Amino acid sequence: MAEEVNEIEEEVWAQFEKAQSVFLATVEGEQPRVRPVTLIIFDKKFWIATGTGSAKTRQIRRNPNVEFCFPLKEGDNNGYVRVAGVAQTINDRQTKARLADQMDFFSVHWKGVDDPNYTLIQTTRVEVEYLRPGDNEAHTFVV
Repeated sequence: MAEEVNEIEEEVWAQFEKAQSVFLATVEGEQPRVRPVTLIIFDKKFWIATGTGSAKTRQIRRNPNVEFCFPLKEGDNNGYVRVAGVAQTINDRQTKARLADQMDFFSVHWKGVDDPNYTLIQTTRVEVEYLRPGDNEAHTFVV
Protein backbone atom coordinates (compact mmCIF):
# COMPACT_ATOMS: atom_id res chain seq x y z
CA MET A 1 0.00 0.00 0.00
CA ALA A 2 2.82 2.45 0.90
CA GLU A 3 4.48 1.71 -2.43
CA GLU A 4 1.23 2.52 -4.26
CA VAL A 5 0.92 5.83 -2.37
CA ASN A 6 4.52 6.72 -3.27
CA GLU A 7 3.84 5.98 -6.95
CA ILE A 8 0.69 8.11 -6.89
CA GLU A 9 2.53 10.91 -5.10
CA GLU A 10 5.29 10.89 -7.73
CA GLU A 11 2.63 10.89 -10.46
CA VAL A 12 1.06 13.97 -8.88
CA TRP A 13 4.39 15.84 -8.70
CA ALA A 14 4.97 14.98 -12.37
CA GLN A 15 1.75 16.82 -13.27
CA PHE A 16 3.24 20.13 -12.18
CA GLU A 17 5.62 22.42 -13.98
CA LYS A 18 7.83 25.00 -12.29
CA ALA A 19 4.91 27.47 -12.43
CA GLN A 20 1.25 27.08 -13.48
CA SER A 21 -2.14 28.67 -13.01
CA VAL A 22 -4.35 27.16 -10.35
CA PHE A 23 -7.58 28.26 -8.70
CA LEU A 24 -6.95 29.33 -5.09
CA ALA A 25 -9.75 29.42 -2.52
CA THR A 26 -9.47 31.54 0.59
CA VAL A 27 -12.12 32.57 3.10
CA GLU A 28 -13.48 36.06 3.74
CA GLY A 29 -15.72 35.90 6.79
CA GLU A 30 -17.93 32.94 5.94
CA GLN A 31 -17.68 33.43 2.17
CA PRO A 32 -15.24 31.38 0.08
CA ARG A 33 -13.29 33.40 -2.49
CA VAL A 34 -11.73 31.73 -5.54
CA ARG A 35 -9.33 33.25 -8.05
CA PRO A 36 -6.61 32.14 -10.45
CA VAL A 37 -3.04 32.50 -9.19
CA THR A 38 0.37 31.33 -10.31
CA LEU A 39 1.51 28.37 -8.24
CA ILE A 40 5.26 27.85 -7.99
CA ILE A 41 6.62 24.37 -7.31
CA PHE A 42 10.02 24.38 -5.64
CA ASP A 43 11.60 21.67 -3.46
CA LYS A 44 8.33 19.71 -3.71
CA LYS A 45 6.56 22.51 -1.89
CA PHE A 46 3.72 24.81 -2.93
CA TRP A 47 4.38 28.56 -3.10
CA ILE A 48 2.47 31.66 -4.16
CA ALA A 49 3.94 35.12 -4.56
CA THR A 50 1.48 37.98 -4.29
CA GLY A 51 1.03 41.60 -3.38
CA THR A 52 1.13 42.42 0.32
CA GLY A 53 -2.08 44.46 0.07
CA SER A 54 -4.03 41.94 -2.00
CA ALA A 55 -7.37 40.56 -0.83
CA LYS A 56 -5.96 37.02 -0.73
CA THR A 57 -3.11 38.12 1.56
CA ARG A 58 -5.56 39.81 3.95
CA GLN A 59 -7.86 36.77 3.88
CA ILE A 60 -4.99 34.35 4.56
CA ARG A 61 -3.83 36.44 7.52
CA ARG A 62 -7.34 36.19 9.01
CA ASN A 63 -7.89 32.53 8.13
CA PRO A 64 -4.88 30.54 6.86
CA ASN A 65 -6.94 27.57 5.62
CA VAL A 66 -6.68 27.45 1.83
CA GLU A 67 -7.31 25.08 -1.01
CA PHE A 68 -6.30 25.20 -4.63
CA CYS A 69 -7.30 23.15 -7.63
CA PHE A 70 -5.19 22.38 -10.68
CA PRO A 71 -7.41 21.06 -13.50
CA LEU A 72 -6.00 18.26 -15.66
CA LYS A 73 -7.07 17.22 -19.15
CA GLU A 74 -6.00 14.31 -21.33
CA GLY A 75 -7.92 14.09 -24.58
CA ASP A 76 -11.60 14.22 -23.69
CA ASN A 77 -10.96 13.23 -20.05
CA ASN A 78 -10.78 15.63 -17.13
CA GLY A 79 -9.15 15.25 -13.75
CA TYR A 80 -7.59 17.44 -11.10
CA VAL A 81 -5.11 17.87 -8.29
CA ARG A 82 -6.70 19.50 -5.24
CA VAL A 83 -4.47 20.65 -2.42
CA ALA A 84 -5.81 21.72 0.97
CA GLY A 85 -3.55 23.10 3.65
CA VAL A 86 -2.52 25.97 5.85
CA ALA A 87 -0.96 29.01 4.22
CA GLN A 88 1.83 30.81 5.98
CA THR A 89 3.57 34.01 5.06
CA ILE A 90 7.33 33.55 4.70
CA ASN A 91 9.42 36.44 5.99
CA ASP A 92 12.87 34.84 5.73
CA ARG A 93 14.81 36.96 3.22
CA GLN A 94 16.95 34.06 1.99
CA THR A 95 13.88 31.93 1.21
CA LYS A 96 12.15 34.87 -0.47
CA ALA A 97 15.26 35.44 -2.62
CA ARG A 98 15.51 31.76 -3.58
CA LEU A 99 11.87 31.77 -4.68
CA ALA A 100 12.20 35.09 -6.50
CA ASP A 101 14.92 33.45 -8.59
CA GLN A 102 12.41 30.76 -9.60
CA MET A 103 9.87 33.24 -10.97
CA ASP A 104 10.34 34.48 -14.53
CA PHE A 105 7.70 37.12 -13.81
CA PHE A 106 9.17 38.43 -10.54
CA SER A 107 10.65 41.68 -11.89
CA VAL A 108 7.36 42.55 -13.59
CA HIS A 109 5.63 42.81 -10.20
CA TRP A 110 8.31 43.69 -7.65
CA LYS A 111 11.40 45.91 -7.43
CA GLY A 112 13.37 43.28 -5.53
CA VAL A 113 13.27 40.84 -2.64
CA ASP A 114 12.98 43.70 -0.13
CA ASP A 115 10.01 45.28 -1.92
CA PRO A 116 7.39 45.68 0.84
CA ASN A 117 4.69 44.69 -1.65
CA TYR A 118 6.28 41.22 -2.18
CA THR A 119 4.62 38.57 -0.05
CA LEU A 120 5.63 34.93 -0.29
CA ILE A 121 3.16 32.30 0.88
CA GLN A 122 3.83 28.60 1.42
CA THR A 123 1.10 26.01 1.86
CA THR A 124 1.95 23.54 4.63
CA ARG A 125 0.17 20.64 6.36
CA VAL A 126 -0.93 19.57 2.91
CA GLU A 127 -3.56 17.04 1.94
CA VAL A 128 -3.68 16.15 -1.76
CA GLU A 129 -6.62 14.74 -3.67
CA TYR A 130 -5.75 13.46 -7.14
CA LEU A 131 -8.20 12.38 -9.82
CA ARG A 132 -6.49 11.02 -12.90
CA PRO A 133 -8.16 12.17 -16.10
CA GLY A 134 -10.69 9.50 -17.05
CA ASP A 135 -10.76 7.85 -13.59
CA ASN A 136 -13.85 7.78 -11.38
CA GLU A 137 -12.09 7.50 -8.02
CA ALA A 138 -9.74 10.05 -6.47
CA HIS A 139 -6.63 9.20 -4.44
CA THR A 140 -5.92 11.15 -1.27
CA PHE A 141 -2.64 11.44 0.63
CA VAL A 142 -0.77 13.79 2.93
CA VAL A 143 2.51 15.43 1.95
